[in-house]
Amino acid sequence: MSSQINSRVNEFRHWLDKNKLDAFIVPHEDEFLGEYIPEHNERLLWLTGFTGSAGTAVVSTEDAAIFVDGRYTIQVTKQTPSDVFSYQHLIQTPPTTWIQANVKSGSKIGIDPKMHSGRWLNAAKQALADDYELIYVDTNPVDELWSDRPAVALSDLRLMGNEWVGIGSQEKRANIATVLKEKKADSAVLTALDSICWLLNIRGSDISRLPAALSHAIVHNNGQLEFFIDKERVPAEFNQHAGEGVTLFSPSQLKERLAQLKNKKVILDPATSNAWFGIVLNEVGAEVLPIADPCLLPKAAKNSVEALGMKNCHVRDGVAMVKFLSWFDAENAKGNYHDEAQIADQLEAFRREDDSLADLSFDSISAASNNAAMCHYNHNNEPAPSVVYDNSMYLVDSGGQYPDGTTDITRTIAIGEPTAEMKQQFTLVLKGHIALAEARFPKGTCGHQLDVLARQYLWAQGFDYDHGTGHGVGHFLSVHEGPQGISKNYNNIPLEVGMVISNEPGYYRTDEFGIRIENLEIVVEVETKGDFSVLGFESLTRAPIDKRNIDVSLLTAHEIEWFNNYHQKVWNDLSPLVEGEEKQWLQQATQAL
Repeated sequence: MSSQINSRVNEFRHWLDKNKLDAFIVPHEDEFLGEYIPEHNERLLWLTGFTGSAGTAVVSTEDAAIFVDGRYTIQVTKQTPSDVFSYQHLIQTPPTTWIQANVKSGSKIGIDPKMHSGRWLNAAKQALADDYELIYVDTNPVDELWSDRPAVALSDLRLMGNEWVGIGSQEKRANIATVLKEKKADSAVLTALDSICWLLNIRGSDISRLPAALSHAIVHNNGQLEFFIDKERVPAEFNQHAGEGVTLFSPSQLKERLAQLKNKKVILDPATSNAWFGIVLNEVGAEVLPIADPCLLPKAAKNSVEALGMKNCHVRDGVAMVKFLSWFDAENAKGNYHDEAQIADQLEAFRREDDSLADLSFDSISAASNNAAMCHYNHNNEPAPSVVYDNSMYLVDSGGQYPDGTTDITRTIAIGEPTAEMKQQFTLVLKGHIALAEARFPKGTCGHQLDVLARQYLWAQGFDYDHGTGHGVGHFLSVHEGPQGISKNYNNIPLEVGMVISNEPGYYRTDEFGIRIENLEIVVEVETKGDFSVLGFESLTRAPIDKRNIDVSLLTAHEIEWFNNYHQKVWNDLSPLVEGEEKQWLQQATQAL
């Protein structure tokens, strides 16, 4: 692999020479800037061999570096040859800082503006403006050099009727048009795939784990929408489905349609849109309004049909989890200790027994003992997946995409007898999970104001975890959905009724063990006799939390009551749907503490 990567980087340098550039920045992102990208857009992987979901490479005529965050500092050394690339920390030494130290002043730095956000470009220009010239290319060098590039795999659109999504596209577009008028905008360019799918009530399977269709859209303040997608992918019933006011265009017509926005005020989200859009709109004389995607908030607050679907799919997903957890315990009891890949495959097989499953919602994190200390561990990146073993714990973070919702659940499972230290840490995490699940707060409360609830018991003992406590989840869309979130980081988006968010505190002891307990919660209104409206959470996830990991002496009577009530709900909802040994296992797993 090293020689192949070396050859590709040499080809890349020839391209630099031919195009009179001194260096080029290659990010992991594609033009849609989404978390997941299709196989044919894995440009960073082709150039470097790195399979992670975030990273950037810089290749100069004389040097090369790859930049990853803390999740991938070990993985990158295994996948990307050190004799070709130096390893850099994406946060501590970002690409622009490395360029200033390693590429001579006055050099021409190439970028494909479609691969970077508008926000990134503004920061890069500010960092490099005095000493370097940023050159925008029209054709991506990797696209020119990648001779065996996978074919583009485009799916037919899946039309989502109101029985699934609750509100028709025409009504949604009217609501968005009202928002545009309030913002004094003529139009908004939509680049986030989940926003387009939500607004048009469509889904696709162009990308693994994200049920979206590769496309773009321009929505106007009269409710009209221009939809850029290959027409052969669109079912004959689409016009009737979407209602009046949607015009189909070929993706090749996007630039000429943007030119029609001359002298118009156009919303372009600097966080979700690639920089090319801003460049084109400025060139044609549009006034760009750097305002958040107008679909984000209404998409995040699930309506009653979506909320019911989320509840229903979590029950079916819970059945798969019970089948898996009972199988896992039975195999361990027999001494049949499987490796991480076999376990993840078996969990997927149980999920696929439900015919409604469209896909997994992300690649399962299947982590045995010390591997779980890496919170975003991926067994597929290891030479050989580890085997679970006795007197330890196993962490599995997984989920499914169903037409009525999206699931995401993490369970940490005892194998044999976990140590007293493991049980203490698990119980501190559980106490934080319960505290957040029981939170009551006034309207207007933001996620960062609740984060301490989940961390308080860990903090009190001098422990913490280095990730957010909660992320938004889409309805048969992205498993990581904004704009809401729960973390230490400031987030000025108030939690609203219908928002779905994860509750996933954890603890990670390097080279020893890792713990995470994750349920999805939906924000609901809570009845009180007070002076203002109060919101809280209702747990959607239905699966037992492993009692064998708990030090009950650390729980209060109230926490034990919450735990027993949660397990009673799990039993009530799942017991009619399983039978035999699986039902017996569930009965034992949900017995009161």
